[in-house]
Amino acid sequence: MKKLLMFAVAILTMAGTASASDKDGRVQIGAGLLYENGLELTVGYEKEMSHHNAWEFFGNVYLKWDKCADCGHVCPDSFWKNYRSWSVGAAYKPCVFRGRNNHGNLRLGGSVGSDTHEVIGGIHAGYEHSYVMRGKWQLYWQVKTEFVINGRDWFKTGVGIGVKF
Repeated sequence: MKKLLMFAVAILTMAGTASASDKDGRVQIGAGLLYENGLELTVGYEKEMSHHNAWEFFGNVYLKWDKCADCGHVCPDSFWKNYRSWSVGAAYKPCVFRGRNNHGNLRLGGSVGSDTHEVIGGIHAGYEHSYVMRGKWQLYWQVKTEFVINGRDWFKTGVGIGVKF
C-alpha cells in the first residue's frame, strides 16, 4: 500500500510539472515597421489552446510618416501628424510548426478602428514564430500583411518583433 501511494504521488508530481505551457493566457507587446514609411505598436492578449493553436485579441496603433513639404526632411510635424490610425480586433493562430521551445503560427484575423476621420476595417494575414524563454515568457517575430477597407493606406505589409509574458 505504501509503495502504491508513493507511486501515485510521484505520478501526480510529474504530471503537474510536465506541462508544455499549453492553454496559457499571455499579454503581448510588439512593434513593427511596415512598407512604406509605417510604424506600428500592438498590445494584445493571447489565449493559447491545445497544440499551440491560439486566439489573439489586440489593439493596434499605426503611424505613417512622410517628408516635410517645407524642409524636405522628416521633421516632428511630418512624422507625428501625417497619417494615423488605430484598430481593435481578433486573430486565430493555428500552429503550423512545432520545435523544441519554439513554434510557428499562421495569423488570420480582422479588425475595426478609425483613422481619425472615418471608420476603417482590416483583414489580417501573416506568420508568427515564438521562442519560449526561461520563466515561460516568449520572444516572437512576425511577418504581417493587412488589407484596410475605407482607409488611406489600403495595403500594409512588414515585420514586427515583441514579447509575451
